[in-house]
Order: sequence, then C-alpha cells, then structure tokens
Amino acid sequence: MNRLSFERLRLRSDLWHDPGFVKLWAANGISQLGTQVTLLALPLTALYVLNASTLAVALLRSFAVLPFLLFSLPAGVWIDRVRRRPLMIVADFGRAIAIVSIPVAYWFGHLSMTQIYVVVAIHGLLSVVFDVSYLSFLPTLVGRPQLGEANAKLLGTQSLAQLIGPTLAGSLVAAFGAPVAVFADAVSFGISGGFVSAIRGREPKPEPSHARARTELVEGLRYVFSQPYLRTLTIWFSIGNLFSSAIFALIVVYFVRDLHLGAASIGWVLAVINVGFIAGAFANRPLVERFGVGRMIAYPALLSPIALMSIPAAPAANPYPVLVLGGVAGTFISFFANVNQLTLRQSITPHRLLGRMNSVARFMYWGTIPLGSALGGVVAESIGLRTTLYAAAACSALAAIPIALSPIRKLRDLPEPPPEPAISVEPLELVRAAAGDV
Repeated sequence: MNRLSFERLRLRSDLWHDPGFVKLWAANGISQLGTQVTLLALPLTALYVLNASTLAVALLRSFAVLPFLLFSLPAGVWIDRVRRRPLMIVADFGRAIAIVSIPVAYWFGHLSMTQIYVVVAIHGLLSVVFDVSYLSFLPTLVGRPQLGEANAKLLGTQSLAQLIGPTLAGSLVAAFGAPVAVFADAVSFGISGGFVSAIRGREPKPEPSHARARTELVEGLRYVFSQPYLRTLTIWFSIGNLFSSAIFALIVVYFVRDLHLGAASIGWVLAVINVGFIAGAFANRPLVERFGVGRMIAYPALLSPIALMSIPAAPAANPYPVLVLGGVAGTFISFFANVNQLTLRQSITPHRLLGRMNSVARFMYWGTIPLGSALGGVVAESIGLRTTLYAAAACSALAAIPIALSPIRKLRDLPEPPPEPAISVEPLELVRAAAGDV
C-alpha cells in the first residue's frame, strides 16, 4: 500500500474514532429518519384527513422552504458572528415542539391546513438556522482533509434514513393514522438535540466583528458570485431546483391519484428508490479518485433528472418495475453531484465566510423551491400530473448543461481556499461579479 493510500485509509478510519463526529453523525441520522416520516405523513394528512386539493398539497413544500428565501441571507451573517453548535441545539428542540403540535391538534379535533402551513413554516425557519450552522460547523469539527469523507458519511447515513424511513412512515401511517405518525419526527429532533448538546470542545469563538451587517452580507454575496466555481454551482443548481422541486412536491399526489398506490406501497417504493443513494455513498470515493471531483459533479447533475423521467413513464397497470429501476438510477447518479458540490463549496471558502457562503447557497438553492412547487401544482391542475412531471424533469436536465460545460468538469482535486484578508465590498463590483462569465 503506498503512502497516499495509507493516509486516505487513516483519515477515513479516524472519523469513526472521533467522538464529536460520531455524535453529529448520530444526530443527523436519527433526525433524518424522523423527517422521512413527516415527508410522507404530512401530505397524506392533507389528502386523507383534510381532503386538500393538489395545489394545497403542493403548497406544503412551498411553506417549508419559503423561510430559506426570506431568512437565509441575514442568518448567514449572524451565524458567522457566533458559535454554531448552540444554534443547532435550539433549532432541534424548537422543531420538536412545532411538530408535536400536529398530533395534539388532531387529538383535540382542531387540525386544519392553516395550522399545518404555520408549523411547516416554523419548521422551515428553524431548519435555516440548523442547516447553515451545521454546514459551517462541520469543517471546524473534522478539518478540511477529512471534509469529503465526512460529507459522504453524513449524506450516506441520510440516504440510509431515506431507505428505511418511507417503510417506517408507511407502517406508522397505516397503524396510527397520518397525523399521529408525525410524532416520531418530534421525538427524533429531541434525540438529535441531545447528541449535538454532547459535542464538546471543538468550536472556537469567532473574532468580534464591528462591521455593519449589511457590509458583511454584501461581502458574502460578492465572494460567492466572484468565485467562478461557486458562481456556476449557485446559479445553475438553483435553476435546476426550480424544476426538480415540482417533481418532489407532486410525486406523492401522483402515486395516489394517477397510480392509485396506498400508503404502505408508497412507503416501500420510496424506500427501494433510495437504495441508489446508499450505493452512491459507497461508490463516490473510488469514482472521484478515478475520474476527478469535477466530472463527478458536472455529469451526474445532467444525467440524474433524465433518469427520473422514468417516474411519469411508469404504466398504471404495473408501475413498480419502472418506478424502482428508474428511481434507483436517478438517486444513485444524483448522490455524486450532491455530495461533491457540497464538499467543493466548503473546501474553497475561507472559514470566516462559511456561514455567509452556505446561507447564499441555501437562499439560491432552496429559494426557487417554493415557486417551483407552487408552479408545479398550478400546471398539474391544467395539464395533468404525468405531463407536468415529464416537463419538470426535462427542464431540470437542461439547467445542468452549463455545469457540464463549465471549467468545473476539469477539476481533478479540490482546490485550496484563498487566504483570508478582509474583502473590500463595492455594490457596483458585486453586480459586475454576478454578471461575469460562468
């Protein structure tokens, strides 16, 4: 075994002997498992208990991610000024309290779509705080040399939760009803908050900042839109999410109303489809070492939505083979684009800008989702669910073409971050940078 191979093996094994990482990994896995229950149970609550329309169900996703559009950017400035771990703890316990209100309201006979929208929005706001803090905390916890492997382990565990979760969700919905099943998610957030609370001694206090919040916000925007790789990823992934969000907002409605699948069938289909993510987590490292990180971002971003066209192609008489094969292919390919673009973004960003970079990425990536989800619902009511899903997948693939043609595809290894001098920010320069060549 050569020295480089030995060093890579040592870095991978070190993560499992790192108590801080193991606690974060456990928190992530448990909360993601609970989230899978809510992702299935909430739309089914709207459909079966409250008799909601297609548009009303699609709006659930809009309310969930609208806080990313409204609060991500100021949250990034705030998060760069304070320790991230305490914010993650508050966000976990806050989401537990919000989610548990749904089964309580159902038991007392007062559950409504209005309450579900409010809960989903509060959950989304706290998720802004957690996600931006978590993505900025991880490089501090494990260090840059282990960042790619740490991201793969965390996203791989998330994928495992996506494999197990739908089956668990379908069983809980069948046994207790959709509104009660979401209680499992509240419990998972409570446990996650406990694990994050147990992480000790890793996070230095940020240097005090005397700059105005607006100045720091513009500094973060300027860095993202002047850095060529970040600019390419941020613009085109956000456009792709505009269209892919319509798929995810409508997929349960499509399973129920066009394919006539029950809750248990939907659960196991989604579980099997997520096998692709698990396989991707194991395959990512050797493929990146063989083909380079750039190709493993650029080409999967283009191919994964094409594979997902199999979902609307499934015949109503026997949809399972097509749903499973096409879905597994789509999730397998998409894992590579997801984990490697995340690692690239974290690796090329100075530590003091991580919160703002992640908040800009969340704002752009997730900010298009409410529009895409709502637009998908409106279009589906006009032209039908199947045709809308085809169109959304095709447009998502088209949005990935600029990434596949960009210099990112030529990256063999992760670049080093630039030095961290203070950045002079001029609004006119920001506009010029955002308009620069991708």
